[in-house]
Amino acid sequence: MEHPDLVNGVFPAMPTPFTSDERIDFDRLRADARRLVDAGVDGLVPMGTTGESATVTHDEHVAVVEAVATVADGEVPVIAGAGSNSTREAVSLAERSLDAGADALLLISPYYNRPEPEGMEAHFRTLADRVDAPQVLYNVPSRTGRNVAVETVASLASHENVVGYKAASGDVARVSEVVERTRDETFAVLSGDDGLTLPILSVGGRGAISVTANVEPERVSELVWAALEGDYERARERHAELASLTRALFTETNPIPVKAALEMRGRGPANYRSPLSALSPEGRETLRAELDAIGSPDTREVSA
Repeated sequence: MEHPDLVNGVFPAMPTPFTSDERIDFDRLRADARRLVDAGVDGLVPMGTTGESATVTHDEHVAVVEAVATVADGEVPVIAGAGSNSTREAVSLAERSLDAGADALLLISPYYNRPEPEGMEAHFRTLADRVDAPQVLYNVPSRTGRNVAVETVASLASHENVVGYKAASGDVARVSEVVERTRDETFAVLSGDDGLTLPILSVGGRGAISVTANVEPERVSELVWAALEGDYERARERHAELASLTRALFTETNPIPVKAALEMRGRGPANYRSPLSALSPEGRETLRAELDAIGSPDTREVSA
């Protein structure tokens, strides 16, 4: 099957809201999903890094995907995080996520055990062969300890179920090479580094799986779609408006700052699962200043 339009645009990497005793707050999760869909995003990404997927059980993971998919209800696709450092476990979680209503899968590369390129490709190819759904490869070496080789991505891009690549290595030259090597496939490269979204779009990226979009969905959407439509002057304006806020959202480990930002915007409280802890006082001060500077989306006009 082909999925040419599934991964173009802006896909917020959703945080998972928790209560004070670390239970999942499904009411707030559904409200966040509804808010983002109404803001015009192109899809939703639950249970990725930002969703604290490392500290939820598989049953909780599936329940989060189901709650988000129920809200999306076909209005936008749900790309569910479903990776693991065990291939068998990744296949099981992928299948369960699809049964819960996900439209596609975001598959992190195996972490901690750090396979060689041959093992990395075999892992992803097994998922692509056994799970008949659109799949986005996720390269984030700061979390996993190893880059997915460009050659691996290029090889997998020809598989009908491998439709995209989330680039979070911080290396625009690597991203550019992936774009170059996959240009003849039905394949989209997505920014996974909010600060590099505009550069990645400029070398052929097709969108962003974005943390900042949880806080500023309209402006991130404007940035991405202006660039995709060739209006780089407008895209640069939005990039400049968002740059300081984006830096503040990554002063400490994601999703600590973005949850604090949502709390400051009245969409909290910012609860985390241990071992994550609250944003530092210095981080809160910086983040509060940036939110005040950019203004509330409820009180400003966003240009059409």
